[in-house]
Amino acid sequence: MFDDVDDIQVVVNDEGQYSIWPADRDRPAGWHAAGFTGTRDQCLRHIEDVWTDMRPVSARR
Repeated sequence: MFDDVDDIQVVVNDEGQYSIWPADRDRPAGWHAAGFTGTRDQCLRHIEDVWTDMRPVSARR
């Protein structure tokens, strides 16, 4: 997914779940920029570093 896209951004939803999305496309509803942009691999490594608790926010409360 997105292997042919050079500029990828990390996105996060209100439940604290992370994903990647092409930086030049509108994000899907409910997803917000997480402040990191790079190659696909860089973004996936960033997500691996920051998303340490994979439970949705609502389950952590």
